[in-house]
Amino acid sequence: MPDPALVDLASRVLGGSVMAANDEFFAQRENLITAAPPRFDPDEFGLKGKVYDGWETRRRREPGHDWALVRLGAAGVIDHVVVDTAWFRGNYPPEIAVEAAAVDGHPSPDELATARWHEIVPRAACAGDTANVYPVADPRRFTHVRLIMHPDGGVARFRVHGRVMADPQFLEGTVDLLAAENGGYVTGCSDEFYSSPGNLLLPSKARHMGEGWENARRRDGGNDWVEFALAAGGVPRYAEVDTTWFVGNAPGRISVRTRDERAGGDWQVLLEHLPVQPDTRHRFPLPDAPAATHLRLDVFPDGGLSRLRLPGELDADGAAAVRDAFTGARPD
Repeated sequence: MPDPALVDLASRVLGGSVMAANDEFFAQRENLITAAPPRFDPDEFGLKGKVYDGWETRRRREPGHDWALVRLGAAGVIDHVVVDTAWFRGNYPPEIAVEAAAVDGHPSPDELATARWHEIVPRAACAGDTANVYPVADPRRFTHVRLIMHPDGGVARFRVHGRVMADPQFLEGTVDLLAAENGGYVTGCSDEFYSSPGNLLLPSKARHMGEGWENARRRDGGNDWVEFALAAGGVPRYAEVDTTWFVGNAPGRISVRTRDERAGGDWQVLLEHLPVQPDTRHRFPLPDAPAATHLRLDVFPDGGLSRLRLPGELDADGAAAVRDAFTGARPD
């Protein structure tokens, strides 16, 4: 079972970007980080040949290799990368490698050319029409990655799965303690039949129902739930429960509880069986909420939501933990 703490750090949904590539003659580099699975139409051709939903370079006639430079949408510690060559059967790279760098601010591709790069996936074999998985053992925090194809070819999708590690300076004041880009993640869920509860923590608003969390219809008299780890220990100020796009399949009621794992505490009820409306952004103040490290959302009896927010402030211990982790994971 995949580790629920891992997210695709490179995803465009989190703000990732394919900043540059040395060649994209047949298919553009931006396709690499599209969230949706790659598509293929056998009858689709363009002026440059077969149209692929991926990144594809021309055939090399000289020594060298091709590369694409990716800015991670959320910096973090990388667990593994996936080089998905779906539909590339006679034009995939026989070997790949991956490098990573940690650069503060917003460097340009030219500035990144002089950065210190670290090899996180040594040159390795790559199969065609396959989601090739490569583990990464480096425990440091990175902001950019470079995918290298030896010598050329096509890749449909490039996923960089890891744990978000936010910069402490952006976790000061009131922040969303649940947001994936701040380090929040799912720890458990009763059901994700239609879509993942991890969508609840994504930035911006859902564009349609498929970008939220939706479970199957319950017939057993119980209820569905999802649990989260907060970005760090902190004090919530209010909760936002957004059912936008869920018109005929929103929950009837919701409950919210939190607990502080550092103190070994039990779940504390913050909101109990409150009614919610379809296709509505709800805000609930939490004036007396205790410090917490985890949150549980219950929906009664089932139903979908598009987003869940928990604005608040890190407490002293939570802020110290973030600073220590960040300092210990800096490569240079």
